[in-house]
Amino acid sequence: MLLAFDVGNSNIVLGVFKDGELITNWRIETDPRKSADEYGMLVNQLFQYEGLKTTDVKDVIISTVVPSVLFTLQHLSMKYFNRRAITVESGVKTGLIVKYDNPKQVGADRIVNAVAAIHKYGGPLIVIDFGTATTFCAITDKAEYLGGTISPGLKITSDALFEKTSKLPKVELEEPGQTICKNTIQSMQSGLVYGHMGMVDYIVARMKKELAAICGEDKKITVVATGGLSTLIDGGVDCIDVVDKMLTLEGLEIIYQKNKKPNKPCKGK
Repeated sequence: MLLAFDVGNSNIVLGVFKDGELITNWRIETDPRKSADEYGMLVNQLFQYEGLKTTDVKDVIISTVVPSVLFTLQHLSMKYFNRRAITVESGVKTGLIVKYDNPKQVGADRIVNAVAAIHKYGGPLIVIDFGTATTFCAITDKAEYLGGTISPGLKITSDALFEKTSKLPKVELEEPGQTICKNTIQSMQSGLVYGHMGMVDYIVARMKKELAAICGEDKKITVVATGGLSTLIDGGVDCIDVVDKMLTLEGLEIIYQKNKKPNKPCKGK
């Protein structure tokens, strides 16, 4: 089995693959203060709950946008699974041609999403990841990663509104059903959710024009959304073609297949 870690700023999504198929996944909080042992015990409990054996894990792959957690999970992989983890970083085979000014600046999650999307849906395409930040990535039909847009995520915006104002409360992120709202909570929900939807519509429309100029006006551009809030935003926009919650984990499995080597146990084990 393959254990995949997708480490975001707010959450870590773990997935277990068997013979290339995702058989289970979990979402836990990202906590840079946790030790490898604390994460190890948590992973062990998750495996036990699902009736899985940690001894069946033969490889580990990690994608992270939180550098301080990387060493912790690498140590976890060696101590608890007796394997050196594959890390999505510069030098790893992805199949993408990265056209960013400095390819090393592209977040690992954006690369992994692009790999999965081009593999599953072909190109050209736009990938939107609704995470702590909302990211938009453009990929050509030749698997060229062109770049994209990064904006504050819906939760960050909500937290900032609460923290930077004296009287506004913390609210649930859900549609209020109207924009002419008659109370503070619904008014905030309207601004947050519908405002984010409007941003998504505008950026996708503009990005489609730029991508069409590169790939050709006759090429259909597919828009794929992923991330925890993708379903919420998809319900209010017309620009998203596919919502794929497991896109990042599947991208990790694809990258693993491109980079796997005979993985011998660590020395001393």
